[in-house]
Amino acid sequence: MNLTLKIWKQSGPKEKGKFVTYTLKEISPNCSFLEMLDILNEQLINKGEEPVAFDHDCREGICGTCSLYINGRPHGPDDAVTTCQLHMRKFKDGDTIIIEPWRAKPFPVVKDLIVDRSAFDKIIQEGGYISVNTGGAAEANSILVSKPNAELSMDAAACIGCGACVAACKNASAMLFVSAKVAHLGLLPQGRIEAKERVKKMVAMMDAVGFGNCTNTYACEAECPKLISRSNIARMNREFMCAKVS
Repeated sequence: MNLTLKIWKQSGPKEKGKFVTYTLKEISPNCSFLEMLDILNEQLINKGEEPVAFDHDCREGICGTCSLYINGRPHGPDDAVTTCQLHMRKFKDGDTIIIEPWRAKPFPVVKDLIVDRSAFDKIIQEGGYISVNTGGAAEANSILVSKPNAELSMDAAACIGCGACVAACKNASAMLFVSAKVAHLGLLPQGRIEAKERVKKMVAMMDAVGFGNCTNTYACEAECPKLISRSNIARMNREFMCAKVS
């Protein structure tokens, strides 16, 4: 495959960025998207040019760091995958591919395609945990959890915090991310003790770091690589209202 890449280049958070065009030849359709970028960077280094900075870690779709905006979609033109799971067979020979970082005020660009997502960490630090003094370890089966709640909690816990929901939302809302974190703890008995304080603190921090309001267009759910359900947002809103009036 022969490809034209238009990649966002920005040397620092306070610098102006621009699109730079690169060409690649003879790329295998079985190559992953990040492998394709590796090939590009190898060629640039061999020519004495600066490589493209992009984030990655596990390359197994479980860490969320490989977040790229590709041809107008978070993680690219495939469903329920992260960028590292995207393969070049999703594109055609001769295609022009536009690659950008997440575009959201709370995610400032560090360099090129890398953004600072520590805003998510701040939200987690506000309440994404449980602090229960259990004493001696209880027998695992002594706390009963209903099967529906256990499944809903596990589904919400699948969120990897990649930020695709924020990138997909025209208001840069983090409601899907925050609601997933609220749900996966709040649905279990161990998390109910701090549920009211947790939801109030996490929502307050979400607003404080600059994320927008939910648009109700459900673009977040459509682009989420882990298919986190928008029903978590409704659940979090109920939790929040109940916590505020109690």
